[in-house]
Amino acid sequence: MKRLVVGPFNRVEGDLEVSLDVAIGCVQTAFVNSPMYRGFEQILKDKYPQDALVYVPRICGICSVAQSAASAQALANAMGLQSPENGRLTANLTLAAENIADHLSHFYLFFMPDFARDFYKGRSWFSDAQARFKSVSGSANAEILPARAKFMHMMGNLAGKWPHTLSLQPGGSSRPIEVAEQIRLSILLTEFRSFLERTLFGDKLENVASLDSESALLSWMSSRNTSADLPRFLSIAYDLELQKLGRATDRFMSYGAYQVNDDYLFSSGLWEHGKLESLDISTIREDVSHSWMEGETALSPDAGFTKPHSGKAGAYSWCKAPRLNGKVVETGALARQVVAGHPLLRDLVAQHGGSVTARVVARLLEIALVVPVMENWVRMLRPGEPFCFPETKLEDASGIGLIEAARGSLGHWLEVRQGKIHNYQIIAPTTWNFSPRDATGTPGALEQALVGIKIEENHDGTPVAVQHVVRSFDPCMVCTVH
Repeated sequence: MKRLVVGPFNRVEGDLEVSLDVAIGCVQTAFVNSPMYRGFEQILKDKYPQDALVYVPRICGICSVAQSAASAQALANAMGLQSPENGRLTANLTLAAENIADHLSHFYLFFMPDFARDFYKGRSWFSDAQARFKSVSGSANAEILPARAKFMHMMGNLAGKWPHTLSLQPGGSSRPIEVAEQIRLSILLTEFRSFLERTLFGDKLENVASLDSESALLSWMSSRNTSADLPRFLSIAYDLELQKLGRATDRFMSYGAYQVNDDYLFSSGLWEHGKLESLDISTIREDVSHSWMEGETALSPDAGFTKPHSGKAGAYSWCKAPRLNGKVVETGALARQVVAGHPLLRDLVAQHGGSVTARVVARLLEIALVVPVMENWVRMLRPGEPFCFPETKLEDASGIGLIEAARGSLGHWLEVRQGKIHNYQIIAPTTWNFSPRDATGTPGALEQALVGIKIEENHDGTPVAVQHVVRSFDPCMVCTVH
């Protein structure tokens, strides 16, 4: 048995180390280490409850709105406060803008450059992929970066600034939208749609969103102009059989994304054994048996605590191991769409299980699904009507904020005593996906997804298939440990 240590990974937010036990040319076991301790949960203790809205966006610079949204929701839940319709729409738009920008960045800047590696020099598509997706010099950069930057101007209208916006509040949004800004938001979305339909999809968003099976996806791919980038990816993915790579638990969880009245645009739930079940968050426990954390018993987040123990025997990561009813779950865009019932993603999972191809397709499909809804949300805004209700003072209370970030399910658990934060616990998407083993020895989702990979090393000694699997989960390591 050979031990191969891979890391740090480039094009990843934060530090990541993966240890692989290799025998007979493939991975037998994997151990995923989050080597950086953050401590935000300890920082928040004894602060005033509303101070969380200042601290938590600074957990991460690329998904700061997601952290703000979860914190604002936890505070609203503790206050028993509902936002006005304008506030809810603005909060949805702000989170959606960040999530869509994140999906776009992941595809073009984090994931696709791996196909421009010299390792693939013998493939028929290599020259085109290198010219299009090579880091810095690829032609895609000159198109995606200006388009993304212009799209993110929405944040100025919606939230005042990005990252680390302070506009999302328990009572809604402190940034009311005026008529001129509403018009500007519509224009920005129209221009962004044009870019997506021309460059990423080569087709109308609605046509992409309506694809309902793997066979329909492959038929659509063969009919598209290969100068569009999703057909490019699909051609590469099926040539490399990435639909057979990176399968984890096939157990998918979503808290529900984008509140619409009393429901969600993408529903909450648990997909297990090929069927949808209701989600019981009371069964969430954080196991620390293999984490550099104090504690022996797996605790629910509302009763949990975060105390580092760097010399703990048997531990190999700062990341805790969250489990739902004692089981490993996967979270992310693929999980979100499988739970929500999109037929294309359910078919991909039914045919091959969770895979590199399915995770990337899910993120791009979500762009096609959400942008038209954003257009409608902008039209629904009513300038001049309330965007935010005043908050109430907290003395002794608790609250939970559950949202869907780009990478998956994000939860904040808040407890206030005598007007100060007594406990604050955060479980991020990467905490779920990149968790270590639990007390039963069950590996986390990525640890399972890496098993069985054939190890073919590229020129710099890093297994490229491992890179594809890790990047398909799109880790945000700075969100993982608090």
